[in-house]
Amino acid sequence: MDLSALLGDFDRRDWQDVTETDDPIRFAMIGVGWWTREQAMTAVESSDLCETTVLVSGDREKAEDVAADSETVERAITYEEFHDGAESDAYDAVYVVTPNAYHLEYVETAAELGKDVLCEKPMEATIERAERMVEVCEDHDATLMIAYRMQTEPAVRRAKDLIEEGYIGDPVFVHGNMTEPILELVPDPDQWRLDWDASGGCAAMDIGIYSLNTARFLLDADPLRVQGSVASVREEFEDVPDEHAAFQVTFPDHVFALCTASQNATMASHVRVTGTEGQVRVEPAFYPWDDRKLHVSCGDTDTEIEFEQIDQMEEEFEYFAHCLLTDTDPRPDGEHGLTDIRTIKAVYRAAESGRAVDLD
Repeated sequence: MDLSALLGDFDRRDWQDVTETDDPIRFAMIGVGWWTREQAMTAVESSDLCETTVLVSGDREKAEDVAADSETVERAITYEEFHDGAESDAYDAVYVVTPNAYHLEYVETAAELGKDVLCEKPMEATIERAERMVEVCEDHDATLMIAYRMQTEPAVRRAKDLIEEGYIGDPVFVHGNMTEPILELVPDPDQWRLDWDASGGCAAMDIGIYSLNTARFLLDADPLRVQGSVASVREEFEDVPDEHAAFQVTFPDHVFALCTASQNATMASHVRVTGTEGQVRVEPAFYPWDDRKLHVSCGDTDTEIEFEQIDQMEEEFEYFAHCLLTDTDPRPDGEHGLTDIRTIKAVYRAAESGRAVDLD
């Protein structure tokens, strides 16, 4: 199979019809932590289809300070004011980036106010709350997208194209890894990621979900069964079971994925799909500040594919805004995110029981 011919057909934004608009989607950012300030807002500033107009925070002064540095932000309000409907005419959609266990309450309010929702992953801390999120958005006809930025990442989309075109034959294995030293990145032992009630899980839930969801995207398939092992070693991780996690996911047609994640290991990430005739690998893969590299091998051919490096968050926001502007349902919707929550929770059950857990 001619690799150059396959690569020549690649379209970074094969989902895009609208490239500019006089009526951009106006976002309220729910939560004004470092990710919002350094990743989300900067991505939206570069966007052609959306803009940030409202900031919502528990600290009004903090939100006002951030707003003062933005050319588009019109209002800074508190969480309580948001729930009361303050400034609801100033935004069309919300981006929810609070700790996991607090996503639902902001999604509920947004849906009741008639706003569409881009919610960070994992979508909630429990299955029940994730199910409620889907229900409330359906009840109010609010579009809900879960923020899986790998699904709009060009390196991953190109890998998916090669898999679908049969370049590596039939997929057999997926290997995914994401690791980081969380206490060096966020030097606070009381942070929400290490609190089971706030996070719903640590390594598997917070970053193992990247390998799981990317495997689902590349294979265009959903899990059937999981097995898992978890361990917490350092005292700082005593409130969560998974400082480190490894889990196997069984997909249809006897395809197996092995996913590993750690919140106390050197920073690294990759995803690799091995088929009957070849292999594709994205490494680095999951951290937005890394330059992604796509490696392809088949027979005697071993190639590193060059492609334009993009802002993953900009692609994600542009895609969601494009869906709203064109009245198109986003692929990673609430039901899609709910599958991941059910799968990760099954990993914890499998690790506790030592037995495989079937997914309904």
